[in-house]
Amino acid sequence: MKKVLTAIATIGLSLTLISCEKTQQAETMTQKTDETGLETLNIGYQKAALKLIVAKKNQNFEQAFPGVKVEWKEFPAGPQTLEALNAGSIDFGYTGDTPVIFALSGNKPINYLAYEVNSKNAHSLLLAKGSPIKTLQDLKGKRIALMKGSSAHYFLAQILNKANLSWQDIQPIWLTPADGLAALDKKSIDAWAIWDPYSSAAQLKGDNQVLISASEFPPAYSFYLSSPKFLSAHSKQAHKIIETLNQTDDWIQAHPDEAVKILAESTGLDEAVAKKVFENRLSSVQAKLVDENTLQEQQKIADLFASLKLIPHSVVLKDHVWKGK
Repeated sequence: MKKVLTAIATIGLSLTLISCEKTQQAETMTQKTDETGLETLNIGYQKAALKLIVAKKNQNFEQAFPGVKVEWKEFPAGPQTLEALNAGSIDFGYTGDTPVIFALSGNKPINYLAYEVNSKNAHSLLLAKGSPIKTLQDLKGKRIALMKGSSAHYFLAQILNKANLSWQDIQPIWLTPADGLAALDKKSIDAWAIWDPYSSAAQLKGDNQVLISASEFPPAYSFYLSSPKFLSAHSKQAHKIIETLNQTDDWIQAHPDEAVKILAESTGLDEAVAKKVFENRLSSVQAKLVDENTLQEQQKIADLFASLKLIPHSVVLKDHVWKGK
């Protein structure tokens, strides 16, 4: 009987120890969840996003968020990136200045996370070699390709304004970046409004020419966007995202040759194209919270598009800016 009682006591002690161990494991798991606040971080990027391409190759976000599964999803341009953000398939993404305005005018739940200043040569209006178009005024009546709702949309709006032309004076042809160059080569369009790296790649082919570039206009911005839901639930992690982006930029500045190789390898671009894209880039491109001046410049674009009836309705952008809290 004594042996039985001893055995029961031993089993009871073992069960108690197992229970304590499981409780400690559960507490540890809870602490880890509280520390990271994330199980998965889904990032949307495109070929224009050098910083994200380098961060992907160097696993910067994987290092910044240990224990979090980082997923990378590539998109051809900003509108598709924001559709994915709206659908909840990514947590943050990168676009030019215009796509977010189109998205917000369509009542999509999107917030500005951070901004950075674009290269002065980030956009170009390209013509086929030997084109009869010599001046901006010659664009009247011409077929001009661009991607609807992309940063090229506003770039072309600036060009038309400079030429004293309206949207009714041209024939906009809505094409993706992949289709634009082919259309220009076939001369089925007269001009193509496009951004880097597509602009640099087309120019290096040598069979087209630049009519005007973004260097003729005030600085433009690119943005990192997220959802109000994500930013509300993961404010600390959102700050970490910006910090990681800027650490990546520091690395790019310190390792330009390696950055060019990463861009070429990751996008399939010729290294000469990647080098030209990098040369067009500003010396330092730090991501920052959206300030009042940047917001005002964005609002001008939104107001212009509303007045031209290019978006469904006007939008007040200050209502969609993350304050960092």
